[in-house]
Formats: sequence, structure tokens, C-alpha cells
Amino acid sequence: MGLGALIIGIKGAGEMASAVAWRLFSARIRRLFMMEVESPLAVRRGVSFCEAVYEKTHAVEGVEGIRVEDPASIGAAWESGKIPVIVDPTWQTLGQLSPHVLVDAVLAKKNLGTTMADAPLVIGLGPGFSAGVDVHFVIETQRGHDLGRIFTKGPAAENTGIPGAIAGFTRERVLRAPVEGRFQSKHTIGDTVHKGQVVAEVEGRAVRAAVSGVLRGLIRPGTFVPRGLKVGDIDPRGKRRYCFTVSDKARALAGSVLEAVCRVYNTQGKG
Repeated sequence: MGLGALIIGIKGAGEMASAVAWRLFSARIRRLFMMEVESPLAVRRGVSFCEAVYEKTHAVEGVEGIRVEDPASIGAAWESGKIPVIVDPTWQTLGQLSPHVLVDAVLAKKNLGTTMADAPLVIGLGPGFSAGVDVHFVIETQRGHDLGRIFTKGPAAENTGIPGAIAGFTRERVLRAPVEGRFQSKHTIGDTVHKGQVVAEVEGRAVRAAVSGVLRGLIRPGTFVPRGLKVGDIDPRGKRRYCFTVSDKARALAGSVLEAVCRVYNTQGKG
């Protein structure tokens, strides 16, 4: 089967899932659909198709995602050259479209129910999956030498809980909710902030920047958040353009998904 004829389902529509969809779409694999929850909590909203859940449409580097209300509307989205995003937290769309490939890109650090029976080719991103057991391929998501490596047997590295370093900063660049409650901020993605500055509040408790840089990500104001949830991301490199383009890590993972698909399906119709 040629790549262009493939139907590919993607669980999640956050940053990494969106990079996967963007890469596949750019490779002219256009029959994609993304399944999301009713209230996505993406931080890097500028590059996440899940924003279409709230805004009806959202573009990532020139590729447009569009919210659809039911599986019957997915074909029309394909015809219009857009990536359909459907609210489907229990993944019922899989049974109706029977995709050739399923990519679990929820990045929940555990398997929420994906099995090899879900599609002829099932790919899992990051911890929680074991290649040959619950998925066919696992892709390493941890920064370092093995980032993007495709495993055909066994799991990816365990979650360390430590964010990847950017310009030498790890935990410092991540903003977290100090308490449970309603998140509020007058800032927007792309704003410059300085170390010690109040960037947001949760129930009146300040969320301060631990480093100076640009706000690469920020969850939607008004969102109810649990204590400790990641609510923002500061890029100490200070380049605003990075806020609205696919990151190096996301491109690496997306490229590995494309490679995994090509290992099984190719343009000559083999596989």
C-alpha cells in the first residue's frame, strides 16, 4: 500500500502529537485524524493542534487543524486539506475508521489502553509501552543519545521527572502550579519575562519565573489545575520564533514515526 493511501490515527493533539501529524502531513500522508479530550491541557499551545478544540481551527507551521464533531465529518476535513481533531477521549473513532496505523502520542508516561490489536501498525511514544507486547514499535522520547530511537523489542527509558536541559536549565525553566485552583495570567506565549517576575497566579498564589527568557508555553487562563501541574515553559534562549515552531525534540520524534511507518508501508506498495 502506498503511503498516501494510509489512514493514520493519533491519540492526543498536544505538542509531540502535533509534530507527528505535521511531519506526516508534510510527507504527503494526509488521511490523518487526531483524538483529544474535552479540555486539553497543552502548555506549548502555539504548536499544538489541540487548540482547535477551543478555537475550532489552529495552524502549526502552515498546516491547519480543524475541529470536527463526529467521524462522519473527517472525510470533509481531508478533502479541504486539513487535519481533523475530534473530541474522543475513549477513542471510539478507531472502530469506525479502522486506521492502518495508530500512534499513541498522549505521553501519559503509562499505557492508557493501547494494544497491538488497535491497528496493523501501532506505535507508542515514550515510557509506558513495550515493543512486541502492547505496541509494535516504541520511540524513545528522553533527550540524549537515544532520542528518537525506534525499539522493536522492549520499553523506552523510564521517566526521570527531570525536564530536558535548554541553555543549561532544566527544572528552573518550568512553571508549576503552587496550589490547586484556577490558573490566571495576563501574559501570552511569546512574552519576555525576567527572573523573579510574577508570570501567573493560582488562587492568588504567585507563579514566578526562575529564569529570564520568553514564554514558550502557557496553559489557557481560567483552567482549573492541580497542585504541581506544569502550567508554563520559559525558553532562556530568548528567541520568540521558537515559541511558534516545532522544536528539535518534537521534529526528532516525528521523523522517527515517519520512519517507522515507512518500514512497514512504502510507496511501492510493499508491506
